[in-house]
Amino acid sequence: MSIRQHTVPPEAHGLRLDAFLVSVEPELSRSRLKALIESGEVTLDGRAAKPARLLKGGEQVQLAIQPPRPAIPQPEDIALAVLFEDSDLAVVDKPAGMVVHPGAGNPAGTLVNALLGHCRDLAGISGELRPGIVHRLDKDTSGCIVVAKNERTLTALQAQFKRRDVQKTYLALVHGAPPSRGRFETLHGRHSTDRRRFTGKVARGRTAITEWTVLQQLEGAALVQVSLLTGRSHQIRMHFSEAGHPLLGDALYGGTRRDSRLPPLAPARRAAQALGRQALHALRLSLVHPTTGERLACEAPLPADFRSALQELGGAGLPLSERVD
Repeated sequence: MSIRQHTVPPEAHGLRLDAFLVSVEPELSRSRLKALIESGEVTLDGRAAKPARLLKGGEQVQLAIQPPRPAIPQPEDIALAVLFEDSDLAVVDKPAGMVVHPGAGNPAGTLVNALLGHCRDLAGISGELRPGIVHRLDKDTSGCIVVAKNERTLTALQAQFKRRDVQKTYLALVHGAPPSRGRFETLHGRHSTDRRRFTGKVARGRTAITEWTVLQQLEGAALVQVSLLTGRSHQIRMHFSEAGHPLLGDALYGGTRRDSRLPPLAPARRAAQALGRQALHALRLSLVHPTTGERLACEAPLPADFRSALQELGGAGLPLSERVD
């Protein structure tokens, strides 16, 4: 157990206890500090206090920080394609088919299990020895994902995502011939009849904004570069489906129904079969490193199944590195 002590300065007069602790313990999140206060592990002049307690100045504040508990997910020896890593964060190229976090039906074999087996320098998140999941990718979406190794980095990255300072670029194969470029800006909420899906056709919801550019019109499909200005669940899949251009191979949002209506030898149908999943790849992730202040940009190469799908569509030899902005 680690004991930390602070003397409340005169200028903190009138400040709440929880707000004061946020200013002197920046590596701990607000939720963690609140939990410490409420559990009695923070004392004010030797006595427990509430988060909203107003300070006068001169008080002694003491925190008792317990060592991180072992994570409930267990470490597993799963190979990871690491694009960048230091003591604060890691950017990983997640393969299609891997779930990010353990849950119902996926107790093991997840990205979290793999990270617990890979990372030897986790500092803990909310008192638990685990990586901090800043954002997620769907199980069958491949590509870049960033995780935090400590609470300070998690909080800083969450703030960047909230401010929309993180740049996320995807590649997708969609049915038909969408306009050469465009922008979707809709609401986002649960579908009224299928709770697994999301829709922009709701009366109330959060805003979802997607911009795209067609990189090449192929045989019955298009390769599009997509930029997310918001990060809602299934956002890209939802937007293109409701615009009449579902992603190839997307069973949930109508892509496979479109696939099955095509003749057996149609390139788009063969491409979808080559993929066996929705045609979506998180190509590039760019963010400001919370410690160095420098912009960090990582790129995940196209996986083999996506390249095979491109070849079926007549896109073999595409100079993607030159075409993608």
